[in-house]
Amino acid sequence: MSARLKGRLIVLGITGSIAAFKSPEIVRALRAEGADVQVLMTPAATRFVSPLTMRTLTGRAVDADLLDLLPDGRIGHIVAADSADAILVAPATAQWIGAMASGMAGDPVTATCLATTAPVVVAPAMDGEMWAHPATQANARRLTEDFGYTLVEPVHGALASGSEGAGRLAEASVILAAVIEAIGASPVREPDVARRPPVVPAGDLSGRRVVVTAGGTEEPIDAVRILANRSSGRQGIALAEAARDRGADVLLIAARVSVPLPEGVEIVRVATVDELSSALDAALLPPPDGKATSSVDALIAAAAVSDFRMRGGPSAEKLLRDGDLTLTLEPTPDLLAGIAKRLGGRAARQTKLIGFSAESGATKRAAEKLKAKDLDLVVANDVTAPGIGFESAENRAEILDVDGVISVVGPAPKRVVADAILDRLVALLVTGGAR
Repeated sequence: MSARLKGRLIVLGITGSIAAFKSPEIVRALRAEGADVQVLMTPAATRFVSPLTMRTLTGRAVDADLLDLLPDGRIGHIVAADSADAILVAPATAQWIGAMASGMAGDPVTATCLATTAPVVVAPAMDGEMWAHPATQANARRLTEDFGYTLVEPVHGALASGSEGAGRLAEASVILAAVIEAIGASPVREPDVARRPPVVPAGDLSGRRVVVTAGGTEEPIDAVRILANRSSGRQGIALAEAARDRGADVLLIAARVSVPLPEGVEIVRVATVDELSSALDAALLPPPDGKATSSVDALIAAAAVSDFRMRGGPSAEKLLRDGDLTLTLEPTPDLLAGIAKRLGGRAARQTKLIGFSAESGATKRAAEKLKAKDLDLVVANDVTAPGIGFESAENRAEILDVDGVISVVGPAPKRVVADAILDRLVALLVTGGAR
């Protein structure tokens, strides 16, 4: 193989065509020629091909949301635009071609094309009548004549509608040739690896089993009302995604969350403290015969667990608004402390335990929790600080261990905070940790 794209970064934009199922084939063709590939996806494209699939094939994080940041905190479409040697949009829908011709930057693919000076290759795929429509043809001409894009025209063949026509995505070999030609015709520039989108971290958690809890538990008051908290689950889900990307076998125990659950991890849904307790016991504790130890390497307890519940259980009927109402509450069990006790002391147990301390003025209280609960690490964050925590996309954390070593990270995207926590976990797993 000639490796005609060796050292080049090709940004592949995937839009919402059923032909998106061919995108893995295009990635393989590009990589066979030595290219590095970064994938961008429109929201519609994710319904045809999984971002996890594309991340696995490319080894790079996939940008599928215009507002999402890369794991290192940079703006994904700007990084892609600045570092690409060429941008390939395949398949390109009529919708995307029209939006691009009008300069509408409503998704990562159009935004990147608007922000780049690299050559752009567009390979449409759609129903034959859509491709032949004067509006689509006018938009396609705008891309080639006004913008200087290379167009790889669709070919005649069987279409998803069941008909035949000139709307079928060109073969991967033809698209590849167009990319190579476009790069050859553009000014040569030295690859700047440092500016490129980050490679998915090497599997420093490969072979490890990690359990993560996320979201807020809820306790029923009556038939319709609950006691809950403001947790969005963002930090726990970021931890599950980061652990997955670093090679771990991840179990995510998710309570109520306000963000999508990740792909590529095992998921157990819970609601109440008792349900979370049962899920943790099933995941972490050895069987009753006591002949096996826990196979879990780490528990990261990021869920916001309800501190109180109704004494005697919830009311069987909806409580009425007649006059003043008094609710009698009782504390819920401390699940993490209980797990630590049942697994044995820090020096003896295999499983590393990481807790969270969301407090006002968090550090002192976090140090107390670390000792009282016999944890390996505790992550402290001040919930009163503006712009971080809860529904925010950012967090600031102080990571404490039993030796008093504190790592401070942020304010930063929660994925960045997640990787900082996992860095400390990896160090514990390698060294055995402080005793």
